[in-house]
Amino acid sequence: MTPEQVKQYIEAGLDCAFIKVEGDGHHFYATVVSAAFEGKRLIDRHRMVKEVIASRLASNEIHALSIVKAATPDEWAKQQA
Repeated sequence: MTPEQVKQYIEAGLDCAFIKVEGDGHHFYATVVSAAFEGKRLIDRHRMVKEVIASRLASNEIHALSIVKAATPDEWAKQQA
């Protein structure tokens, strides 16, 4: 499993304005920016991302995914300024 594959799996299930995935083949770290996060608590944002890849986590195809950042486009723009 590559970071690019994990990125594609997340993008297939969640409309992302920006996404970056890094990892070593088993443990991955994702930064996800999505308008779908509007009005959601941080824990709910993380759950949304994990739900997209739940079957791959359950099968241990992906051992672990850490969400580095789960932001709305507005939050992301403010942080990048």
